Amino acid sequence: QVQLVESGGGLVQPGGSLRLSCAASGSIFSSVTMAWYRQGPGKQRDWVASVTSGGSTNYAASVKGRFTISRDSAKNTVNLQMNSLKPEDTAVYYCNTRLYGITYWGKGTLVTVSS
Repeated sequence: QVQLVESGGGLVQPGGSLRLSCAASGSIFSSVTMAWYRQGPGKQRDWVASVTSGGSTNYAASVKGRFTISRDSAKNTVNLQMNSLKPEDTAVYYCNTRLYGITYWGKGTLVTVSS
């Protein structure tokens, strides 16, 4: 019932910037928390950032100060602005939400940070 589609991934040099976007079906952004997770090579999927329906944000320590999550409820999108990228940021990034006890994921978008 909920579809999440990520976009914006690609290859970027260390120190560069990239902006990811997640488009959601319906109007779920108006009432639920949205989040970004990532899974690097040989690693588990970890939480990166989240934004509540009221706009409050939280970040993992590894990205705090470099990444910014935001939402546009009118457009049903959530974005992740990534600055000062490091090679260790290389991962597949996933959009996530939880509604009525069910967790939803996008298919992911690959971000590669390499010179």
